[in-house]
Amino acid sequence: MNVAFTANVPHNAALGLELVAAAPGDVEIRLPWSPDLVGNPDTGVLHGGAVTSLVDATCGAAVFLAIVPPRPIATLDLRIDHLRQARPHVDVWCRATCERVTTHIAFVRAIAHQGDPTEPVATVAATFMIFREGQVRPDTATPAAEPAT
Repeated sequence: MNVAFTANVPHNAALGLELVAAAPGDVEIRLPWSPDLVGNPDTGVLHGGAVTSLVDATCGAAVFLAIVPPRPIATLDLRIDHLRQARPHVDVWCRATCERVTTHIAFVRAIAHQGDPTEPVATVAATFMIFREGQVRPDTATPAAEPAT
């Protein structure tokens, strides 16, 4: 499953994200600390964008594993409360739980932390669109032909 998670999403592979635990609607992913992901070279603190990518990927994976059969999804809203900076040279974990799935929308909560979930780096509330089977995703739709002149 880890291979599919990174092979199908090159951005996840580039960040070094590792799927740690997975169950239907419940996922934990680790973002290993890397000097390539540091936002402030003077302190070694991870860039907020790396943490944002971690929580988005974790929430999306929780939704993907909650819907049967699997269908394409897209992030609609990602509300992140960055509560504190990630400590330098320490990995960040994120655990996401898909709390409710409707016909077209999934609701997710997540916590990103560095080993102690009671001291989160960030808390997250997200919603995802669930596409119908066979529905064309907007980013892959063929553009309308130009009118003949």
